[in-house]
Amino acid sequence: MAERALKQHAQQQLRAGLTQAQRLRAAAAALQDEPLRLQQLFRLHGKAGPGALLVVLAVPCLLPLPGTGSLMSLGLVALAWMIWRHFPRLVMPRRVGRFQLSAPMARRALHSLAWLYEQSARLMRARLRWWVQPGHRVWLAPLVAAMAAIIFMPIPFGNIVPASVLLLIGLGLVFEDGLALLAGAAMGVVLVMVLAALMVSGVQWLPTLLAGWPT
Repeated sequence: MAERALKQHAQQQLRAGLTQAQRLRAAAAALQDEPLRLQQLFRLHGKAGPGALLVVLAVPCLLPLPGTGSLMSLGLVALAWMIWRHFPRLVMPRRVGRFQLSAPMARRALHSLAWLYEQSARLMRARLRWWVQPGHRVWLAPLVAAMAAIIFMPIPFGNIVPASVLLLIGLGLVFEDGLALLAGAAMGVVLVMVLAALMVSGVQWLPTLLAGWPT
């Protein structure tokens, strides 16, 4: 019943011609004390497309929820596969879509998303639109998969940078801002290079550390 009411509310907001941020804030106000599934959160975006899906999957990685990063990383891997095969016609991975946010956390996520869209609307605009064309899935899909792998790693606060990369790319797709998408991609490439350099250095120093370890 609550899901049907929320869906009807979202349809009414779409017909009212509200902005994305206004629809999300209205949904937060209408949300009852029941959990919100990620699939419902994605539907509230209307016809925002694949960029919104990437944003919805990235935002929970920034919330203080135990185990969220691991689950979202699996969903992001599935999304990367769909980007490779079906971009821009994407759907929410079924298992990830069932993930529930408690009512307080859902309101926090809705208001955070609304704020994010409001700030992005001030800075982003349709430009360099060639970079948001479907042909770029060749490099976009591996980059999303790489960020998902980093999010999956048990690194303290390790979700923040890769999730921010995915947010920037997703917002670039939503606003058709190729510059934002390229900025997110550049951040992702730098992150991968830094982690790769750290891993190589660790492998090189490992024999020295083992040799000096007391036996």
